[in-house]
Amino acid sequence: MTPAPSHSAIEQYHDLLAGGLADDSQAWLDENIERRGLTFGGRPVCTVLRPRWMTPSEYELCRDRAAIVLRAFSTAHRAALADESVRAQLRLTDWEEQLATVDPGFAAASPTSRLDAFFVDGGKGLRFTEYNAETPAGAAYNDALTEVFEAMPVMREFQRTHHLRPLPARSGVLRSLLGAYEEWSGARARPRIAILDWKEVPTYSEFLLFERYFAGQGLECKIVDPREVEYRGGKLWSDGFEISLIYKRVLLHELIERCGIDGPVVRAVRDRAVCMVNPFSCKLMHKKASLAVLSDERNARLFSAEEAEAIEAHIPWTRVVEERHTMFGGKEVDLPKFIRAHRERLVLKPNDEYGGKGIVLGWEATDAEWEAGLAAANEEPYIVQDRITLPTEAYPSVIAGDLKIFDRMLDTAPFAVDGAYVEGCMTRLGTAALLNVTAGGGSNVPTYVIEPR
Repeated sequence: MTPAPSHSAIEQYHDLLAGGLADDSQAWLDENIERRGLTFGGRPVCTVLRPRWMTPSEYELCRDRAAIVLRAFSTAHRAALADESVRAQLRLTDWEEQLATVDPGFAAASPTSRLDAFFVDGGKGLRFTEYNAETPAGAAYNDALTEVFEAMPVMREFQRTHHLRPLPARSGVLRSLLGAYEEWSGARARPRIAILDWKEVPTYSEFLLFERYFAGQGLECKIVDPREVEYRGGKLWSDGFEISLIYKRVLLHELIERCGIDGPVVRAVRDRAVCMVNPFSCKLMHKKASLAVLSDERNARLFSAEEAEAIEAHIPWTRVVEERHTMFGGKEVDLPKFIRAHRERLVLKPNDEYGGKGIVLGWEATDAEWEAGLAAANEEPYIVQDRITLPTEAYPSVIAGDLKIFDRMLDTAPFAVDGAYVEGCMTRLGTAALLNVTAGGGSNVPTYVIEPR
């Protein structure tokens, strides 16, 4: 396997910054962040001056192994729909149970999705810790940042000696949307797209990027708040705009909480009056308990030999927090006792939250914080997951006029098309173990495959 991007390449890039290109590059980044509206809740989505680099072999590992893991999720999804005992492991709510079996009119449970992963063992291994199967964000941010970095002064100079291949993502999102719509409609007619979410969400700036991108592809598109639609005459409308395809960015639990299970969007989708991507059934694998379904020994019968091997290699040990015995490291353990005794190697996560909310890192938590997490897990579904060692790389920033270079942890987030194969990859950086831009820290950076010229 080719080693990770060499220290010499990173050092060369940082030397170019230190040699006089840092200020101009930072000015370019700041100007384009503002001009293009690349903000998340008012904060810049990127705060560093170097993109993420992957070697060809690292990208191949991510792409090829993700495809098998995605097949395993599809297997688990089919099993959950067919078998109530499997579905019960996902801890669905009553309304999720009602909507999970609604036929979306196309085969893929999550036409557009994103895995969250970390390289381990010096780039030789990979662990997938979450599957965003409902409303994956970041594809348009990724592509816009790629365009910004392409023209950055330090990047233009660096590419004299290195070839950098970008990994665009938004074209895959569009292909997923159009493929699902064609399957749903039985025709190649061009849909009228509504990007559906609340006006006040911090990702609104990405909706604007997608709106412009869709328009550039010759598609009619409008950003729509779910509170401002009506279902009449067998059609879904927004202020005179007839919607035929929903690019759903609103979280389903928020949609149901605010608009009800009999709201216009839900009724229109159930009546097959509008195509919605991702559909209701995406919630099954979006639940963090889906990783428990994959890694739990009681479900081994569900998976092919290839899927089982990939699960063993790439999915951290994960269980729903409950009173039971299970296997860990080849030995049977009492799960509640094991969780209390080994918190330094475990993380607790709510079954259906985002932005890092409710996550408790055992190795950072106090005894009281860990007990509070366990108490929360008695009130609502939680998973417990084995800790992985987070990879780090040095990244540069200009802070108060000075170039600063320090290590940051990095999360690899490949986008999936049709829930089946990888196209595009986002990287998130952070200085805390909880790598999440939504949680208020960190930075997104574009990802490239690097090779010397």
